Amino acid sequence: MGGMQTYIARRLLLIVPTLIGVSILIFLISTAFSPEERAALYITSPKGATAIQQIVRKYGLDQPVYKQYFTWLVNVLKGNLGFSRSLSIPVSRAFKELWPISVEIAILAGPLTVITGVLLGRVSAVFRDKLPDHLARMFAISGWSLPTFWSAIVLLAVFYGALGLFPPGRLGIEAQTIVNSPEWIRYTGLYTIDAILNWNGFVFVDALRHLFLPVINLVIVGNAGIMRVMRSSLLEELSKEYVMAARAKGVPEKMVIAKHVMRNALIPVVTMAGVLVAYLMTGLVITETVFEFKGLGYWAAHAATQLDFPAVLAFALFSGVVFVFANLIVDVLYAYLDPRIRLR
Repeated sequence: MGGMQTYIARRLLLIVPTLIGVSILIFLISTAFSPEERAALYITSPKGATAIQQIVRKYGLDQPVYKQYFTWLVNVLKGNLGFSRSLSIPVSRAFKELWPISVEIAILAGPLTVITGVLLGRVSAVFRDKLPDHLARMFAISGWSLPTFWSAIVLLAVFYGALGLFPPGRLGIEAQTIVNSPEWIRYTGLYTIDAILNWNGFVFVDALRHLFLPVINLVIVGNAGIMRVMRSSLLEELSKEYVMAARAKGVPEKMVIAKHVMRNALIPVVTMAGVLVAYLMTGLVITETVFEFKGLGYWAAHAATQLDFPAVLAFALFSGVVFVFANLIVDVLYAYLDPRIRLR
């Protein structure tokens, strides 16, 4: 097995104890609640709320903590995450229905944020202390300092309120009618993907129109950090001896940057990009609320205000899993960009 494959295999093996550690931590936090409150984790319908004491005895919620943990973990692995009081449906069903909404925003905003941040950082570093650098840094500082809700409201006011171009919500009335019709086949729950698979251009365009503002809002706020890290990393690499040696040999500046510098400069960017994408999957509360995209982030905030314990705990577990796998992807990208890491 090659070095890269061995490195990935080691990282995959480490995921298991990491996920167990995350689950233990989240469960221990839940023990701050009474057994009666934690009984909601094992309810699968409204009828179960009338049999709290029976559930406490059945699932051993008055037993030692380690026994309670294993009982809870077995239920989680079976897909029983409790009953969401805020939505009046099982938590597992809520995740199934809501995750495509958050994912659809994240899979568009994530790559756009990283790409624009890297490009702006490269322009800023190459044209250091010149007009492009000043403009890029001004944009980064503005985006970094803007509250997410404020930029979202401004975008809505300009593009929807004044121009009427990009409305809030996931779909317009006509497109929603098509999606709810018997002829529509729900493959993924992501309207853009399903529209392609259903060969429906109208729904595809309508879905993109509604996605435009929330995606742009996240890109504006998120790519500022990527841009600043990229600029600093690229400037640091440009000052190193191997770059000076390449320039002394007459290697064109574009080739020096593209072939010798960019790969090393991207290493710290990968870390921030991984965290950013994980955040997009789990932290879309404000964006989903302002733009009427009622996905996982909106549900988590709504559940917290209603003390919907199973929903909040499930979201915490989901967030932990997302960040663990985001770190795995970051580690693999590290090894690709810097082969020396594979030997550690």
